[in-house]
Amino acid sequence: MLSKQHLEALLTRCMRSNADFAEIFEEEGSSEAITMLNNKVEDVSRALRGGIGIRLYEGTRSVYGYSNETDDISLEKMIDDLRASLGKKEEGKQVVLREESYENINPVRIDPIEAPLKDKVDLLLRAGTAAFEESEQVEKVSAALSSVKQKVQISNSDGKLVQDERVRTRMSCSAYASDGQDLQTGTASPGASMGLEFYETTTPEQIGREAVRVALVLTRAKPCPSGRMPVIIDNGFGGVIFHEACGHSLEATAVAKNQSVFAGKLGEQIASSKVTAVDDGTIPNAWGSQTVDDEGNRQQRRVLIRDGVLQMYMVDTLNGRRMNTASTGSGRRQSYKFEPTSRMSNTFIEAGTDTFEDMLAGIEKGLYAKKMGGGSVNPQTGEFNFAVQEGYLIENGKITDPVKGASLIGTGQEILMNIDMVGDNLDRAQGMCGSVSGSIPTDVGQPRLRVSSITVGGTANE
Repeated sequence: MLSKQHLEALLTRCMRSNADFAEIFEEEGSSEAITMLNNKVEDVSRALRGGIGIRLYEGTRSVYGYSNETDDISLEKMIDDLRASLGKKEEGKQVVLREESYENINPVRIDPIEAPLKDKVDLLLRAGTAAFEESEQVEKVSAALSSVKQKVQISNSDGKLVQDERVRTRMSCSAYASDGQDLQTGTASPGASMGLEFYETTTPEQIGREAVRVALVLTRAKPCPSGRMPVIIDNGFGGVIFHEACGHSLEATAVAKNQSVFAGKLGEQIASSKVTAVDDGTIPNAWGSQTVDDEGNRQQRRVLIRDGVLQMYMVDTLNGRRMNTASTGSGRRQSYKFEPTSRMSNTFIEAGTDTFEDMLAGIEKGLYAKKMGGGSVNPQTGEFNFAVQEGYLIENGKITDPVKGASLIGTGQEILMNIDMVGDNLDRAQGMCGSVSGSIPTDVGQPRLRVSSITVGGTANE
């Protein structure tokens, strides 16, 4: 990392231009991935990453450059190219930096990068062994352990100088089970902003068994019928629908350009009064948490929707300028190669008080979506299509047969307004979210909830 004096000189050079703001983002990182097939290690890969990203603002105009060459000649040339694009000056603001220090909200006890390789292989073996022992129907098990350590230093022409260290680990296990005719796959992939101590409470055995459980359910599942019906969406990764269909539309990346269905709707009822939705980057050791965002601002708890009323958007610095509002600590990026923009952290619908039994009552024909899969969404319209990884029919108020091939189709506005019950079992699950500033770790979550009516796509012959 560059010294305070060195950064002051570089930022002062940046400001000898028409720019009214300059920022330097430094990164040093390492990552490791271990993959295993049928309890045999297939690959161990390690990578180092380091570089600097520099950006200049003139009003709402932004220029950005990055390099992994951090010598003075390379950095000064990059800065001069950026200055030239806005207009150079002989004089400008003299930048003086003030170091800011915050307690890391994601303490780590066992460094996952530095830990012995044997210890990490043993964790994967435990997951694979538990999966094979769970059922004789299991024919294949693949598992992977991924870990990342990232150190960043962020400085800007407003005088900010702050550092942060981010450490994450995640285990994924996929089990392939057969009923003699059909092969089905179940997957579990929890993670956290923690070290290997994460696997002391979320054990590899639990991860392996959960993957098998889903695969076995799918071996006896029948094709899902289609049509419009009530749907109960379970907790945890069920929150991916809110993340994709609604969360992205509340990011200033879309709102500032009027490319969101929720633009200009602050203070309006956009969801059922049952819905309070939060994006909270301050949850200790959560997958999407950071002490500071990638612009050096303290992370925050952001109540996006309260009792169905839109309260705020997630805002980064540049889009905040476009919207005439302050940053909410939502500026994030994959690495120094990306300019930050507004992104989610840990996004979830808060718990309610409705019971599972009350949700089931009165449903003559419906779907219980226990585990959600992937999908797609258009932030400008809110239209989405999501696969249901594990689903069950609801018939006359009771859960009956497992089904496969189900999907949920609709719009973010529709699903928010049609949520008529919210349970008390809030849980979160982990994922990677892609956008213009790259792929970043985000938590999604919700309690079990009921949507009174939504279109279900299926594969059953009507």
